[in-house]
Amino acid sequence: MIDFYLNGRRQRCTDVSADTSILELLRTTLGQTGTKEGCASGDCGACTVAIGEPDASGELVYHNANACITPAHQLEGCHLVTVEGLARGERLHPAQAAMVDCHGSQCGFCTPGIVMSLFTLYENQRRRPAPLTQARLEEALGGNLCRCTGYRPIRDAALSMGDYPAAEPEWAEDPMLASNVAWLRRPADGAPGAAGHYVAPQDLAALRALKARRPGARLVAGGTDLWLEATQQLKTLDDIIDVRQVAELNAVEETAEGWWIGAAVTLARLTPLLAEHYPAFEHLMHRFASSQIRNRATLGGNIANASPIGDTPPVLLALDARLRLDGPRGERELPLAEFFLDYKRTALAEDEFIAAIFLPRPATEANLKVWKLSKRREDDISAVLAAFAWRLEDGVMRDVHLAFGGMAAIPRRAPAAEAALEGRAPDAEAFAAARAALAEELTPMSDVRGSADYRRLAAGNLLERLRLMIEAQPAANDADNNTPATKVTLDAYAH
Repeated sequence: MIDFYLNGRRQRCTDVSADTSILELLRTTLGQTGTKEGCASGDCGACTVAIGEPDASGELVYHNANACITPAHQLEGCHLVTVEGLARGERLHPAQAAMVDCHGSQCGFCTPGIVMSLFTLYENQRRRPAPLTQARLEEALGGNLCRCTGYRPIRDAALSMGDYPAAEPEWAEDPMLASNVAWLRRPADGAPGAAGHYVAPQDLAALRALKARRPGARLVAGGTDLWLEATQQLKTLDDIIDVRQVAELNAVEETAEGWWIGAAVTLARLTPLLAEHYPAFEHLMHRFASSQIRNRATLGGNIANASPIGDTPPVLLALDARLRLDGPRGERELPLAEFFLDYKRTALAEDEFIAAIFLPRPATEANLKVWKLSKRREDDISAVLAAFAWRLEDGVMRDVHLAFGGMAAIPRRAPAAEAALEGRAPDAEAFAAARAALAEELTPMSDVRGSADYRRLAAGNLLERLRLMIEAQPAANDADNNTPATKVTLDAYAH
């Protein structure tokens, strides 16, 4: 059973199969057809809904999500808002009214999803007013595709919705809604039945026990990758362990050496930490899928799916990240570089899971560059992703780490190219040697995102870009204030 609120009204749905998505629940079980199915893969945003969850103060905080790839069982103890729940009788919500007045809709198929992304933006503005910059608009709407209207009127709607008189839905005036939703947040019973087996443990001990009894069960956190097996490959997912509520997997523990980041921490929640300590990594998050995905996807999930084109593993490899693996037999640690074995193969035993990722604190004089090449700027998969970490000491490069995605069957470092740069001045000769070594040690494949030749050339060109960037930097030390000129740097864009 799933116990949640939909547009202010409590819903109790029974006999829901383990692999049911929110979109399927809405359209098939609840008869709410305003939410549309477009791509069924989290790319187009037509299915966007808003999910409200209580924060520490008990207030409902809403984020947008793709209903097509979000497990319906994750609605337990949440408030789901769809496009049907925004208007107050004949009076439209400001997000809807602005879309109408700015002519932001033509065929209308994508419009419900766009409106829901605008609604979450509106809610965030209401809670924490801030200027609606171009960057914020791109972040809010980067996961919504419109093929016929054009984005200028949609942008105009986003900019003008704050000028409309407040018109909250009726459910927003219910003083008990937040507390009623919070009351529902209790452990799922996980009882097996004809509809399948879906269980959501609340702590690490319960997760270990479940893995001991059901080592073959599929783990899910955000569902942004796993659920594609149901929507795209039409597989049945009937044995699911949902780790999203495991308290220990949602913790971020700071130590003197760095941070242990729980595997279920979402990318959206991780971003402020990255912005403070690794701006280049944080900058990459604006190229990582869309806000709908980042609100649900987890750092642990991006590692565990072992994709050779995952965005975060190359950066974590360049930063010497470590993993804490756990299971019924206890926990162990290993470097991330030893986790990926072959295409979609990892060092995880069948009954193990990723518990946390260690992100080292940046060293003094550390530099980080992250560059992603893709066919479009937002919401796209990498053709090549390069992460370069190093420091300059007395004019030579030290602790050189070069990591790539899209250049082999796994995300991996390039040790021969690193050796060509280690201890050498960052000049044309050293980088020419590194490019030659890189061409020999990495063997990319050809696919729809780029040929092997393109990827090999692009990776080498990114190394040359690094050389030119270092060459253009000022001297390592400013004689006037003795302030290091090379810090953890900001650049993360290339397309």
